[in-house]
Amino acid sequence: MSDRKDIELIAALVPNGSRVLDLGCGDGELLSLLQRERGCSGYGIEIDDANVLACHRRGVNVIQLNLEEGLSLFEDQSFDVVLQLDTLQHLKNTERMLRETARVGRVGIVSFPNFAHWPNRLHVAAGRMPVTRVLPYQWYDTPNIRVGTYADFEVLAKKDGLAIIDSFGIQAGKAVRVWPNLLASVAVFKFQRA
Repeated sequence: MSDRKDIELIAALVPNGSRVLDLGCGDGELLSLLQRERGCSGYGIEIDDANVLACHRRGVNVIQLNLEEGLSLFEDQSFDVVLQLDTLQHLKNTERMLRETARVGRVGIVSFPNFAHWPNRLHVAAGRMPVTRVLPYQWYDTPNIRVGTYADFEVLAKKDGLAIIDSFGIQAGKAVRVWPNLLASVAVFKFQRA
């Protein structure tokens, strides 16, 4: 999630002064913004050595950890907000990590590429996997081990006892609230335990 407008849309969902855990925080850009502009504190979780170093350079507290191992080092409701942005599609056990997000945070925020976005549908209808700005890899070299849609997440949230507080899509740096499953390249959900 490197588009500045996308980051600002998601940052706006985080209340001022929140204690935040950012799962798969990358180079720490969002946590740094939340600290500077919203008075937040917290930690990032990242596995990549270069990103961990980048977080340290930004002044972001980061723990190097593989998310596949879970979040057992954190107590229930340890954070006001747990962010899981652009990570769900990379995890083997997506559902378990979603439950962990809801366990350690009072509120969870997830984002992921929306595979049901209309250009993706056209690619598939033409017999090819999509390659777009949000899904930039060929099918044979993608780090994504699964694809999902805006509508799929709504079903999963209900199945796992999560109450969706807010949801929208993002397209070209703008929030999409009308037909986001069709018109948005990125899906965003803010949720809590039901």
